[in-house]
Amino acid sequence: MVSRGAGGGGAVPAVPAAPLRPGWDMAPRGRPDAAAMPKRGARKRLKFRADDVCSERVTVADYANSDPAVVKSGRVKKAVANAVQQEVKSLCGLEASCVPAEEVLSVSGESCDSSDEMDTKESINGRTASRKKKSKRHKENPDGGGGEEYPIDIWLLLASYIRPEDIVRFSLICKKAWTVTCTAAFWTRLYRRHYSLDAYLPLRLRPESMEKLHCLRACVIRSLYHMYEPFASRVSRNPAIPDSTPSTLKNSRCLLFWCKKIEGNRQEAMWEFNFKFKKQSPRFKSKCCKGLQPPIQYEEVHTNPDQDCCLLQITTFNFIFVPIVMGMTFTLFTINVSTDMRHHRVRLVFQDAPVRNGKKPRLDQGVQVVLDPVHSVRLLDWWHPQYPFSSKA
Repeated sequence: MVSRGAGGGGAVPAVPAAPLRPGWDMAPRGRPDAAAMPKRGARKRLKFRADDVCSERVTVADYANSDPAVVKSGRVKKAVANAVQQEVKSLCGLEASCVPAEEVLSVSGESCDSSDEMDTKESINGRTASRKKKSKRHKENPDGGGGEEYPIDIWLLLASYIRPEDIVRFSLICKKAWTVTCTAAFWTRLYRRHYSLDAYLPLRLRPESMEKLHCLRACVIRSLYHMYEPFASRVSRNPAIPDSTPSTLKNSRCLLFWCKKIEGNRQEAMWEFNFKFKKQSPRFKSKCCKGLQPPIQYEEVHTNPDQDCCLLQITTFNFIFVPIVMGMTFTLFTINVSTDMRHHRVRLVFQDAPVRNGKKPRLDQGVQVVLDPVHSVRLLDWWHPQYPFSSKA
């Protein structure tokens, strides 16, 4: 075919129209239908094609980081399982129809359906079955078994090799180990193991007095600070004036107070003021239980009148009048530099009631004791060698 130009000139060959590709539509382009557009916020489900599964593309990430919209229950889809099965069998030279996919992939239970409802039902059934198994195990082993129970004689034998500083760790192993640390035999053996003739011991802590069961545990602990070198070295490190003001005495109750004159190498005698405090016991939210209590037959062994007690010992160069503070609560303790810039100054505040956490004590409502100048300040726990205790304990 030829077509003539507009001016009637020479003939120009006509260009044939390009054939339409299959699937193309000549309809005018317009905006897509609103009903066909996906809703905002809805997750697009991924389509699975069995041809995509091969030995090079199947990774752990396909299952660990799989889309929850596709696999809601966390189980492998049946189509994926079959495809992997066929790939594995083709590599191994097996036919794809010999063994079901559940046996190859060790998938327990029934094969999961592609719908989300079936996955949800199976997950609920799995949880119920696991709960039943746990309850059955709990009924079979009511004591929470799983470990071996050894007789108390073995724990008593092992306790003979425990260092004094490891007694707490040993008692936390199990209940029988804790029970061993409550017995009189344990504390008696511990005393004999570390006893030495060279150690100077008070009358109550000597071997002939350790046959009494009353306060046996407290007496053995006191004797270890005389005989056991690691404990004795801790006591000898304490300086005359502490580096920081002790905060453990807050809200403690003053049980006793006394003072005495000390005759030393100095020409003038010094005075020693002693305040015995009872520390406040911690409060438990549950009133039913306040910690482990020793067995009844060993209550006498664990008796200690000075439990949670300590002694504040302040030595001054002069005698200072101190008002009566016994029975009052200790609320404030400060150590500052004295006015002469050569010694220290101690201030103690006592009140009738404890001060709650976060509140400052009111000085106008309490009794204030000022000791100045001060030579030494020492805080002695009930196990300290210089802590005064009754020989009848």
